[in-house]
Amino acid sequence: MTANLQPDEHALRLHAYYSGKMQTLPKCAIRTLADFSVWYSPGVAAPCRAIARDPDLVYDYTNRGNLVAVVSDGSRILGLGNIGPEAGLPVMEGKAMLFKHLGGVDAVALCLRSRSEDEFIRAVEMLEPSFGAINLEDIAQPGCFRILAALRERMDIPVWHDDQQGSAVVALAGLVNALAVVGKRLDSVRIALLGMGAANSAVCRLLRASGVAPAQIVACDRRGVLHRGRADIARMQDLYPDKWALCAESNPDAITGGPADALRGADVCVAFSAPGPGTIEPAWVRAMARDAIVFACANPVPEIWPQAAHEAGAKVVATGRGDFPNQVNNSLCFPAIFRGVLDVRARTITDSMALAAAHELAAFARDRGISEHDIVPRMDEPGLYPRVAAATAMAAQADGVARLSLSREALLAGATARIAAARGATATLMREGLIAAPPAA
Repeated sequence: MTANLQPDEHALRLHAYYSGKMQTLPKCAIRTLADFSVWYSPGVAAPCRAIARDPDLVYDYTNRGNLVAVVSDGSRILGLGNIGPEAGLPVMEGKAMLFKHLGGVDAVALCLRSRSEDEFIRAVEMLEPSFGAINLEDIAQPGCFRILAALRERMDIPVWHDDQQGSAVVALAGLVNALAVVGKRLDSVRIALLGMGAANSAVCRLLRASGVAPAQIVACDRRGVLHRGRADIARMQDLYPDKWALCAESNPDAITGGPADALRGADVCVAFSAPGPGTIEPAWVRAMARDAIVFACANPVPEIWPQAAHEAGAKVVATGRGDFPNQVNNSLCFPAIFRGVLDVRARTITDSMALAAAHELAAFARDRGISEHDIVPRMDEPGLYPRVAAATAMAAQADGVARLSLSREALLAGATARIAAARGATATLMREGLIAAPPAA
């Protein structure tokens, strides 16, 4: 980064210089004018007729099997709120860039101006013939829950909401390793969830799928601790069925009050709530159990600064930011998970597949060593994404949702080659000056 520019100024200057982050390039050889007769008319009629006879051949004759739609309405852009579809487009382009660079996945940013959840659902549903999977992004709750559920039910390709499922995968991976560092077991710790939006709702679901009993959980939303007496949630249980179920099944001691009460005596705090600092007070961390684990994942500012959490007694602290240790970031998982599901042409992404991705993430970090300041991999670690992709694809086959059957070795080799090709193409374009070097400030 240019030393005399702030990050926002630098981003504005370079986004304008490049007119965004993504472009479309052919991947077939174009040598002479005669090649157009093969790639377009009249030659293109042959694959069209073949696909008409056997629709599954679309994966062989087109790029559908490596193409993802990144879809948002701009109603809850991270750290910015409801800024609309046009203003959300830079984020979706950034997501598409990460898909390509980290997973070798082609992605298209699509921001919709929808007037209702039903209109959004129908618009995404109509995209199915052109894409191998759908990544939903930055959609406000409670609509994001219904949209995801409806599209997963209606579509025969994977639909993933990264703010929910991606956050949960990386948080679970980090938690598994944090517990290993402090010598505690997942099935015996008390867990406080602060903020019950998209991310922590999915965290809760994956924790329970991992064997965590509801009695181990105390959750807290902006109005206080969830318990059986929360009449406000009872009145909205049709909109928030998972939250209402948590009211009924968790918090066996009937704790009431706010986040301070939820954290008292807890071994683990997983917070996806309001940006801080000050959302979590040091005194609340001091009241947690010995060798406490604090995940303060709000962006752009964590609920409590890591140093303050450590000084208050937390043994392991994670945030969503890359300028602190232990970054819990969706980018560690979504490019690999989509790489895996596309490679076996999966029909959906099950919780078992998400768990497999989380545990492979955790295992990758353990294999090279973990500590209280290093519990999750970094995005630049070689070998991470192929391993998580292969684990996801193997789980898809075990769950019976894959159209193709491939060995782990073949999946690792294929993912490694695709990711290397994507990065090599960018490097070549930069070296040849076809992607210009950033201008000096």
